[in-house]
Amino acid sequence: MHVIDVGLADLREPLPPSALAAGLQDGTLCPHTSRTLMLAEVRMLLETVPAQARRAEYREAVVNENVLLKPTTSTRKKTFELLGQLYGLDPSITVFRALRDLWTEAMPSGQPLLAVLCALARDPAFRATLPAVLQAPEGSTVTPDQLVEAIVVRYPERFNNTTLRALGQHAASSWQQSGHLRGHLRKVRVRAVATPAGTIYALLLGHLAGARGESLFSTLWAATVDAPQHVLREHAAAASRRGWLEYRAAGAVTEITFRHLLRPPETLGGPRQ
Repeated sequence: MHVIDVGLADLREPLPPSALAAGLQDGTLCPHTSRTLMLAEVRMLLETVPAQARRAEYREAVVNENVLLKPTTSTRKKTFELLGQLYGLDPSITVFRALRDLWTEAMPSGQPLLAVLCALARDPAFRATLPAVLQAPEGSTVTPDQLVEAIVVRYPERFNNTTLRALGQHAASSWQQSGHLRGHLRKVRVRAVATPAGTIYALLLGHLAGARGESLFSTLWAATVDAPQHVLREHAAAASRRGWLEYRAAGAVTEITFRHLLRPPETLGGPRQ
């Protein structure tokens, strides 16, 4: 697979304060100890709750209105808590506001990539599994044990065996939901569906994590899009024409900015064209 190589060195670098302020996460909060990506739930929730909604409205929908059809109040509360940890569910959080902006643009085929990128940004243990998946040859088997090994390399002695087992199983399911793995009992590495919306979001996450210019195409976020660099550049150029970002490339100089996605949080939705 001709994709960007991703090494553990990138994952060991702490996120800068500006990234943390925008909603990316380091530290001990790891939703994948309890659940997976919950793609079906986040899809249903974003289809139900208006784009302009505040966090309290998401909670009302999940806990009181039970739009996710959970059987008990405690399950509804836990689901809302974990969805909040994975996605933010608050327009004051930049990574969620941008996800919400791009969600409809991505269409159903591109939404799994947006979801996994946001979950990677907000779950450090899940993020540690990136090399085990992205560096696996197409057609090879990726097991929960391999994902656990990647987590242990990044976080030695942090999790007990029971927690690691849950992390491995949940992470494997999430990578299946995102389209990077296929199969139930035996999960096989496949190429995920790369879309312009996913590329926009990956470039934004790289920007929030401190990358600029040409280096935006070589981040772990860009690698997650699962496409060659020339495809990422084509996506960036198309997004620039539509007003989602500003992309200028002249010779060896590349400039990418995000005036729309990094605007103040008063409004949500697509750019004016």
